[in-house]
Amino acid sequence: MTDPNPAPPALVDSHCHLDFPDFDGERDALIARARAAGVTRMVTICTRLRLEPQVRAIAEAHDGVFYAAGTHPMQVAEEPLATVEELVALTAHPKMVGIGETGLDYHYTAESASVQADSLRIHIEAARRTGLPLIIHSRDADDDMARILSEEHAAGPFSCVMHCYTSGPALAETALRLGFYLSMSGIAAFPRSTEIRDIFARAPRDRVLVETDAPFLAPPPFRGKRNEPAYVAHTARVGAELYGMTEAEFAALTSANFDRLFPKAAGNRG
Repeated sequence: MTDPNPAPPALVDSHCHLDFPDFDGERDALIARARAAGVTRMVTICTRLRLEPQVRAIAEAHDGVFYAAGTHPMQVAEEPLATVEELVALTAHPKMVGIGETGLDYHYTAESASVQADSLRIHIEAARRTGLPLIIHSRDADDDMARILSEEHAAGPFSCVMHCYTSGPALAETALRLGFYLSMSGIAAFPRSTEIRDIFARAPRDRVLVETDAPFLAPPPFRGKRNEPAYVAHTARVGAELYGMTEAEFAALTSANFDRLFPKAAGNRG
């Protein structure tokens, strides 16, 4: 007999921000909603290292919640420059699974481009030393990002995900050539995001992740509202359609890709 209410496919939200004040007072309920939607694991991202303790505490308090830590490029001018040693030391925690997010953002903060690049290279070295994946934010900085990633990878390999990929095809080609992953956010589900979907359609299927970037970038039918990890299922549905897969197949694919890129969280629900 067919189950009339089958369990949703198991998904991973590879990038969210559960520490943001948007979720104050309802994190337990938020995570419960994610579980009900099939989201078995999520990575909450620290964007300022001084806030790492509170991000870590969220991961420690919830099964299936992991975290990454770094200095976001839009904050580097306001925060002390991280050191490689500082980042490496944080990775001793069993639930700290990635380095970042880091990167380049010239859309709002081009004036700090030089220190953004310095910070990015520090995070890359930490990823190289630890073997944990680098989590990259890139906006309006395609040429510099491609150059720095290529230079650094030639100096010593590291793994990486281009989170919330919305840049152009050339940067995607560079990232994929280096063996990196592209992560699909709610933006890829927007009706006018044809170019982004085309980039994902051309990418190797074993190099694709899915995320929310919650509380930002909610996919339809929640566009313009606060995003949350449960909504990754809506983006995953678009990804499944893009690849001609069932939702269960796409969920299994992106979960396997996540496990490959994030070895500390692979198969771990703790």
